[in-house]
Amino acid sequence: MTQKNSGCLWMLAGFGLCLGFLTVLAIVFIVASGNSVRTVVMPRAPRFEESVVVDAKPTKDGKVTDSKIALIYLRGVISSSEPGALGESMVDDLKIQLEQAATDEKVKAVVLYVDSPGGEVTASDSIYDAVRKVREGGYGKKKPVVVYMGSLAASGGYYISCAGTWLMANETTLTGSIGVIMQSLNYKELFGKLGLQTVTFKSGQFKDMLSGSRDLTQEERDYIQKMVMDTYGKFVGIVAKERKLNEDELRHGLADGRVISGKDALAAKLINATGEVEDAYAKAMELGNARGATVIRYESPFKLGKLFRLLGQSEKTSVEVNLANTIRPKLEAGRLYFLPGSYAP
Repeated sequence: MTQKNSGCLWMLAGFGLCLGFLTVLAIVFIVASGNSVRTVVMPRAPRFEESVVVDAKPTKDGKVTDSKIALIYLRGVISSSEPGALGESMVDDLKIQLEQAATDEKVKAVVLYVDSPGGEVTASDSIYDAVRKVREGGYGKKKPVVVYMGSLAASGGYYISCAGTWLMANETTLTGSIGVIMQSLNYKELFGKLGLQTVTFKSGQFKDMLSGSRDLTQEERDYIQKMVMDTYGKFVGIVAKERKLNEDELRHGLADGRVISGKDALAAKLINATGEVEDAYAKAMELGNARGATVIRYESPFKLGKLFRLLGQSEKTSVEVNLANTIRPKLEAGRLYFLPGSYAP
């Protein structure tokens, strides 16, 4: 064999190896991206993986139950804009976990750990409905939901908590803040100093409502205030119904937006008990008739597709420091929120 032919063979072999490697990478990428060829079988709903928080404890006769208590976390500002691990948003993730717990025959009760200042009205209401669905058997069988409030379970966080079967908090937990807020910035005077002017063409008198370039009209103020009060009415109504309290007394008392401690919340019957999270586990086992059950929590599964996306992201060359948004999330103008007033600028 000549030297020339030998070189050609080596080139062909190298090309074949490269082609094979690229083919394997392409297959892995397609599978990871969820675009692989599928049969007509209905796709399985996304599910979170389980990890053990507290191991099962044997009973007096030495038996170990296979029953489980599902621990689900609700943390941070409640927003449909916050991306989820499996769902489109953190709201979807919460609902997937709740349904997973509700449809698992071995899960006898749920502990919902709330550590949130609240958030968007619609997002909070959606999670509230999902929690209530677990409690009332909307997924098949009724399952008790014990809500444990962490450092903060205010406004929308408390709104969602009301869907629980049993509400617990630490004595130092900050909760309550029953109210609604909407905000907008007015930069009319700033524009005037800069010599800027907004030119608006609109189809109706309310189309540019909350525009920061001009003052609100009285009609607009009345319209927005009615929206806020209608939503507030629903909030107070849910608290009154779920906690068996007088709605009128709530409106003229605690439901004025104030934040209260867990100790005061217990005295006001906004919660059922104070204690630690271990007490919430014990209560869930009691209500679910699952003494000694394993306490599990849900975690997002590892996905190759997510790794590829992370590796493919370009690295930022500039450094941005914004302490305001790190400490306190930005409220979007024109949206209704269940949040304490301190979150407004």
